Amino acid sequence: MRTEVDGRQLTLSNLDKALYPDGTTKAEVIDYYLRIAPVLLPHLADRSLTRIRFPDGADRPGFFEKNAPANHPSWVPLAPDGLIVCQEPATLVWLANLAALELHTHQWRVGAPGPDRVVFDLDPGPPAGLDECRAVALALRDRLAVDGREAYPKTSGRKGMQVTAAFEGGFDDVMNYARGIAAEFAAAAKDMVTDQMAKELRPGKVFIDWSQNNQAKTTVCVYSLRAGPVPTVSTPLTWDEVAAGDFTAEDFTPTEVLARTARLGDLHHGLLP
Repeated sequence: MRTEVDGRQLTLSNLDKALYPDGTTKAEVIDYYLRIAPVLLPHLADRSLTRIRFPDGADRPGFFEKNAPANHPSWVPLAPDGLIVCQEPATLVWLANLAALELHTHQWRVGAPGPDRVVFDLDPGPPAGLDECRAVALALRDRLAVDGREAYPKTSGRKGMQVTAAFEGGFDDVMNYARGIAAEFAAAAKDMVTDQMAKELRPGKVFIDWSQNNQAKTTVCVYSLRAGPVPTVSTPLTWDEVAAGDFTAEDFTPTEVLARTARLGDLHHGLLP
Protein backbone atom coordinates (compact mmCIF):
# COMPACT_ATOMS: atom_id res chain seq x y z
CA MET A 1 0.00 0.00 0.00
CA ARG A 2 1.04 3.61 -0.56
CA THR A 3 1.17 5.99 2.36
CA GLU A 4 2.53 9.40 3.24
CA VAL A 5 4.55 10.31 6.33
CA ASP A 6 5.30 14.00 6.80
CA GLY A 7 5.14 14.55 3.04
CA ARG A 8 7.29 11.51 2.18
CA GLN A 9 5.76 8.89 -0.10
CA LEU A 10 6.28 5.28 0.95
CA THR A 11 5.17 1.88 -0.27
CA LEU A 12 4.46 -0.58 2.54
CA SER A 13 4.03 -4.31 2.13
CA ASN A 14 2.83 -7.38 4.06
CA LEU A 15 1.52 -5.31 6.95
CA ASP A 16 -0.34 -8.30 8.42
CA LYS A 17 2.80 -10.45 8.49
CA ALA A 18 3.72 -11.62 11.99
CA LEU A 19 7.29 -10.53 12.75
CA TYR A 20 7.30 -12.02 16.26
CA PRO A 21 6.16 -15.48 17.38
CA ASP A 22 3.55 -13.88 19.67
CA GLY A 23 1.79 -12.54 16.58
CA THR A 24 3.08 -8.96 16.61
CA THR A 25 2.73 -7.79 13.02
CA LYS A 26 4.77 -5.53 10.81
CA ALA A 27 1.98 -2.95 11.05
CA GLU A 28 2.35 -2.96 14.85
CA VAL A 29 6.14 -2.59 14.57
CA ILE A 30 5.67 0.40 12.26
CA ASP A 31 3.10 1.87 14.64
CA TYR A 32 5.51 1.55 17.58
CA TYR A 33 8.37 3.26 15.75
CA LEU A 34 6.09 6.09 14.62
CA ARG A 35 4.75 6.67 18.12
CA ILE A 36 8.14 6.46 19.84
CA ALA A 37 9.77 8.73 17.23
CA PRO A 38 9.63 11.95 19.32
CA VAL A 39 11.99 10.48 21.93
CA LEU A 40 13.90 8.06 19.69
CA LEU A 41 14.87 10.37 16.84
CA PRO A 42 17.00 12.78 18.95
CA HIS A 43 19.18 9.79 19.90
CA LEU A 44 19.51 8.72 16.24
CA ALA A 45 20.06 12.21 14.82
CA ASP A 46 23.31 12.71 12.91
CA ARG A 47 24.58 9.24 13.81
CA SER A 48 25.41 6.46 11.37
CA LEU A 49 22.86 3.71 11.78
CA THR A 50 23.34 -0.01 11.40
CA ARG A 51 20.36 -2.35 11.42
CA ILE A 52 19.56 -5.97 12.12
CA ARG A 53 16.81 -7.12 9.82
CA PHE A 54 14.49 -10.08 10.35
CA PRO A 55 12.46 -10.55 7.17
CA ASP A 56 11.57 -14.11 8.19
CA GLY A 57 10.55 -13.12 11.70
CA ALA A 58 12.27 -12.36 14.99
CA ASP A 59 12.56 -16.05 15.88
CA ARG A 60 14.53 -16.82 12.70
CA PRO A 61 18.09 -15.78 11.84
CA GLY A 62 18.34 -12.11 10.90
CA PHE A 63 21.15 -10.31 9.16
CA PHE A 64 23.26 -7.31 10.02
CA GLU A 65 23.01 -4.49 7.50
CA LYS A 66 25.58 -1.72 7.54
CA ASN A 67 25.47 0.09 4.20
CA ALA A 68 22.30 1.53 2.72
CA PRO A 69 20.32 -0.71 0.37
CA ALA A 70 20.82 0.19 -3.28
CA ASN A 71 17.16 1.17 -3.62
CA HIS A 72 16.97 3.43 -0.58
CA PRO A 73 14.76 6.51 -0.96
CA SER A 74 16.56 9.58 -2.28
CA TRP A 75 15.44 11.59 0.75
CA VAL A 76 17.23 9.30 3.24
CA PRO A 77 20.59 10.96 4.02
CA LEU A 78 23.80 8.96 4.02
CA ALA A 79 26.98 9.52 6.00
CA PRO A 80 30.29 9.71 4.09
CA ASP A 81 30.88 6.03 4.92
CA GLY A 82 27.63 5.09 3.16
CA LEU A 83 25.64 4.36 6.29
CA ILE A 84 22.09 5.59 6.75
CA VAL A 85 21.38 8.56 9.00
CA CYS A 86 17.85 8.53 10.43
CA GLN A 87 16.56 12.07 10.87
CA GLU A 88 12.79 11.78 10.50
CA PRO A 89 9.79 9.53 11.16
CA ALA A 90 9.49 8.54 7.48
CA THR A 91 12.90 6.87 7.65
CA LEU A 92 11.78 4.88 10.69
CA VAL A 93 8.71 3.70 8.77
CA TRP A 94 10.81 2.76 5.74
CA LEU A 95 13.22 0.78 7.94
CA ALA A 96 10.42 -0.97 9.83
CA ASN A 97 8.85 -1.98 6.51
CA LEU A 98 12.18 -3.70 5.74
CA ALA A 99 11.85 -5.60 9.06
CA ALA A 100 14.78 -3.67 10.50
CA LEU A 101 13.69 -4.39 14.04
CA GLU A 102 16.96 -3.45 15.76
CA LEU A 103 18.65 -0.06 15.42
CA HIS A 104 22.29 0.33 16.49
CA THR A 105 24.39 3.51 16.58
CA HIS A 106 27.92 4.76 17.20
CA GLN A 107 28.73 6.86 20.24
CA TRP A 108 29.53 9.88 18.06
CA ARG A 109 27.93 12.02 15.43
CA VAL A 110 28.86 11.99 11.76
CA GLY A 111 31.93 14.13 11.15
CA ALA A 112 32.68 14.69 14.83
CA PRO A 113 36.35 14.52 15.93
CA GLY A 114 35.40 12.24 18.79
CA PRO A 115 32.57 10.68 20.78
CA ASP A 116 30.01 12.47 22.90
CA ARG A 117 29.21 9.36 24.94
CA VAL A 118 30.97 6.49 26.66
CA VAL A 119 29.08 3.23 27.04
CA PHE A 120 29.61 0.17 29.22
CA ASP A 121 27.76 -2.90 27.95
CA LEU A 122 27.04 -5.32 30.80
CA ASP A 123 26.75 -8.87 29.52
CA PRO A 124 26.07 -11.57 32.14
CA GLY A 125 27.48 -15.06 31.72
CA PRO A 126 25.04 -17.66 33.12
CA PRO A 127 24.30 -18.41 35.89
CA ALA A 128 24.84 -14.65 36.40
CA GLY A 129 21.92 -12.59 35.18
CA LEU A 130 20.14 -9.30 35.48
CA ASP A 131 20.60 -9.04 39.25
CA GLU A 132 24.37 -9.19 38.85
CA CYS A 133 24.18 -6.60 36.06
CA ARG A 134 22.21 -4.28 38.32
CA ALA A 135 24.86 -4.50 41.04
CA VAL A 136 27.63 -3.68 38.56
CA ALA A 137 25.54 -0.85 37.06
CA LEU A 138 25.08 0.77 40.47
CA ALA A 139 28.81 0.52 41.16
CA LEU A 140 29.55 2.01 37.75
CA ARG A 141 27.22 4.92 38.53
CA ASP A 142 29.21 5.68 41.67
CA ARG A 143 32.56 5.29 39.92
CA LEU A 144 31.58 7.59 37.06
CA ALA A 145 30.32 10.16 39.57
CA VAL A 146 33.86 10.35 40.98
CA ASP A 147 34.91 11.69 37.56
CA GLY A 148 31.97 14.10 37.48
CA ARG A 149 29.98 12.02 34.99
CA GLU A 150 26.27 11.39 35.36
CA ALA A 151 25.40 7.83 34.39
CA TYR A 152 22.26 6.73 32.56
CA PRO A 153 21.12 3.08 32.75
CA LYS A 154 18.98 1.10 30.35
CA THR A 155 18.07 -2.47 29.62
CA SER A 156 19.65 -4.03 26.59
CA GLY A 157 16.24 -5.47 25.77
CA ARG A 158 17.70 -8.90 26.37
CA LYS A 159 19.61 -10.35 29.31
CA GLY A 160 21.93 -7.43 30.06
CA MET A 161 22.14 -3.69 30.57
CA GLN A 162 24.07 -0.67 29.37
CA VAL A 163 25.35 2.29 31.36
CA THR A 164 26.12 5.44 29.37
CA ALA A 165 27.58 8.83 30.28
CA ALA A 166 28.45 11.99 28.38
CA PHE A 167 32.09 12.16 27.26
CA GLU A 168 34.36 14.68 25.59
CA GLY A 169 37.64 13.62 24.02
CA GLY A 170 39.12 11.70 21.15
CA PHE A 171 38.48 8.14 20.05
CA ASP A 172 41.59 6.84 21.80
CA ASP A 173 40.58 8.75 24.92
CA VAL A 174 37.19 7.08 25.21
CA MET A 175 38.60 3.61 24.57
CA ASN A 176 41.33 4.07 27.18
CA TYR A 177 38.86 5.48 29.67
CA ALA A 178 36.31 2.68 29.26
CA ARG A 179 38.95 -0.05 29.25
CA GLY A 180 40.60 1.39 32.34
CA ILE A 181 37.38 1.43 34.35
CA ALA A 182 36.49 -2.09 33.23
CA ALA A 183 39.94 -3.25 34.34
CA GLU A 184 39.46 -1.54 37.73
CA PHE A 185 36.22 -3.43 38.28
CA ALA A 186 37.68 -6.75 37.14
CA ALA A 187 40.60 -6.37 39.54
CA ALA A 188 38.38 -5.34 42.47
CA ALA A 189 35.72 -8.03 42.00
CA LYS A 190 37.41 -10.96 40.28
CA ASP A 191 34.66 -13.41 41.17
CA MET A 192 31.91 -11.19 39.77
CA VAL A 193 33.33 -9.14 36.90
CA THR A 194 35.54 -9.72 33.89
CA ASP A 195 36.90 -7.29 31.34
CA GLN A 196 38.08 -10.10 29.06
CA MET A 197 36.19 -11.01 25.89
CA ALA A 198 37.00 -14.75 25.94
CA LYS A 199 33.70 -16.54 26.51
CA GLU A 200 35.32 -19.27 28.60
CA LEU A 201 36.14 -16.61 31.21
CA ARG A 202 32.58 -15.30 31.50
CA PRO A 203 30.46 -18.00 33.24
CA GLY A 204 29.02 -16.61 36.47
CA LYS A 205 30.45 -13.14 35.81
CA VAL A 206 29.37 -9.87 34.29
CA PHE A 207 31.49 -8.96 31.28
CA ILE A 208 31.98 -5.20 31.12
CA ASP A 209 32.29 -4.76 27.38
CA TRP A 210 34.35 -1.61 26.96
CA SER A 211 34.96 -2.35 23.27
CA GLN A 212 31.55 -0.93 22.28
CA ASN A 213 33.34 2.44 22.20
CA ASN A 214 35.54 1.33 19.30
CA GLN A 215 35.02 3.26 16.06
CA ALA A 216 34.01 0.05 14.31
CA LYS A 217 31.36 -0.90 16.87
CA THR A 218 27.75 0.11 17.43
CA THR A 219 25.41 -0.34 20.40
CA VAL A 220 21.67 -0.89 20.37
CA CYS A 221 19.97 2.49 20.56
CA VAL A 222 17.70 3.40 23.42
CA TYR A 223 14.04 2.68 22.51
CA SER A 224 15.05 0.17 19.81
CA LEU A 225 13.09 -3.04 19.54
CA ARG A 226 14.94 -6.32 20.06
CA ALA A 227 14.30 -9.62 18.34
CA GLY A 228 13.14 -12.63 20.34
CA PRO A 229 10.00 -14.60 21.23
CA VAL A 230 8.16 -11.36 22.07
CA PRO A 231 8.98 -7.75 21.20
CA THR A 232 11.08 -6.12 23.92
CA VAL A 233 12.60 -2.63 23.97
CA SER A 234 15.98 -1.33 25.11
CA THR A 235 14.47 0.83 27.83
CA PRO A 236 15.85 3.68 29.93
CA LEU A 237 15.55 3.15 33.68
CA THR A 238 15.63 5.27 36.78
CA TRP A 239 18.33 4.44 39.30
CA ASP A 240 15.60 3.67 41.83
CA GLU A 241 14.33 0.99 39.45
CA VAL A 242 17.83 -0.41 39.05
CA ALA A 243 18.25 -0.57 42.83
CA ALA A 244 14.83 -2.19 43.37
CA GLY A 245 15.37 -4.75 40.63
CA ASP A 246 11.73 -5.74 40.25
CA PHE A 247 11.81 -5.94 36.45
CA THR A 248 12.81 -8.21 33.62
CA ALA A 249 13.56 -7.39 30.00
CA GLU A 250 10.20 -8.89 29.04
CA ASP A 251 8.38 -6.31 31.16
CA PHE A 252 9.35 -3.58 28.71
CA THR A 253 7.03 -4.22 25.79
CA PRO A 254 6.36 -1.56 23.15
CA THR A 255 3.02 -0.75 24.82
CA GLU A 256 4.65 -0.36 28.24
CA VAL A 257 7.51 1.78 26.90
CA LEU A 258 5.11 4.12 25.13
CA ALA A 259 3.18 4.49 28.39
CA ARG A 260 6.43 5.10 30.31
CA THR A 261 7.59 7.85 27.97
CA ALA A 262 4.18 9.52 28.19
CA ARG A 263 4.50 9.43 31.96
CA LEU A 264 8.23 9.97 32.52
CA GLY A 265 9.47 11.60 29.31
CA ASP A 266 12.88 10.65 27.93
CA LEU A 267 14.97 9.43 30.87
CA HIS A 268 18.07 9.66 28.65
CA HIS A 269 17.45 13.26 27.61
CA GLY A 270 20.50 14.33 29.58
CA LEU A 271 22.74 12.53 27.09
CA LEU A 272 21.61 14.68 24.20
CA PRO A 273 23.95 17.51 23.08
